[in-house]
Amino acid sequence: MKTIDFYFDYRSPYSFLALSQVRKMDVEIAFHPFEIGALMRAVGNVPTSITCAPKGRYVMTDMGRWAAHYGVPLNRHPQGSEIDASRLLRATLVAGQMGAMLAAVHAIFNAFWATPAPLATAAEVAALLGAVGFDAEALETQMDSPAAQALLDEATAGAASRGVFGAPTLFVGDDMFFGNDRLHFVQARLEQAA
Repeated sequence: MKTIDFYFDYRSPYSFLALSQVRKMDVEIAFHPFEIGALMRAVGNVPTSITCAPKGRYVMTDMGRWAAHYGVPLNRHPQGSEIDASRLLRATLVAGQMGAMLAAVHAIFNAFWATPAPLATAAEVAALLGAVGFDAEALETQMDSPAAQALLDEATAGAASRGVFGAPTLFVGDDMFFGNDRLHFVQARLEQAA
């Protein structure tokens, strides 16, 4: 089966939107969570809202249009800045070590962007993942550990070294595609690989 490497941070609504469509493709998805702030600093990128406030405001409208186009719910999480997004990424990497990153990615993206659920504490994140079959106690003790942070640092460095500069970034083989609005190119590349 063909594979897409999917690089993301949960804070990226475009990652959520892109994943809603990539899931419909006949591909295996290899998930690569990374810490977007650290990655941007490493590669010299800055968030749009910092460099151009009008564009930052426009993005809010644009996200709604894409969600309507795809027919997916998009609900900004009410806790917003109270959520430790790095914890969500660490929990995902720990879940990956437990052999089920896919379930963690879907549960967390859904809780962050579709049907908001409590994500402000390690206990809340563990409870969310416990509801989809994980050992919540083990996750809660591991997600904030130095070892989990080392996994995230390594994943972020790996993304930077591959040329990733933002989220979502997708690869089909060595071909890179950035953004939710490039999925038709991804599909065409997959068809070439067939």
